Amino acid sequence: MVIEITDENFEDEVLKSKVLVVVDFWAPWCGPCLMIAPITEKLSKEYKGKVKFCKLNVDENPQAAGKYQVMSIPLLLFFDSGQIVDESLGAVPESMIRPKVEALL
Repeated sequence: MVIEITDENFEDEVLKSKVLVVVDFWAPWCGPCLMIAPITEKLSKEYKGKVKFCKLNVDENPQAAGKYQVMSIPLLLFFDSGQIVDESLGAVPESMIRPKVEALL
């Protein structure tokens, strides 16, 4: 299950997480973002307990989007121990996201 996060709980859900976190920076008006959603939903079930998948609406949460200089969406940022360790920009297929997750586990 992909967790909807906000500026308010970003630190607790992402930066303080004990597991790898993938944050999907998105917006409801962004067509390519809607193409990424089913992929992150599928992977969140497969990697349950090992990887936390979150999504952050950039329009409603400008602080986190600004802090990580999110200029284009969809943007997936991979966090390990509160640090960005990888990223994926644009509507990429599952075959490009899965290897990144695997490499970080």
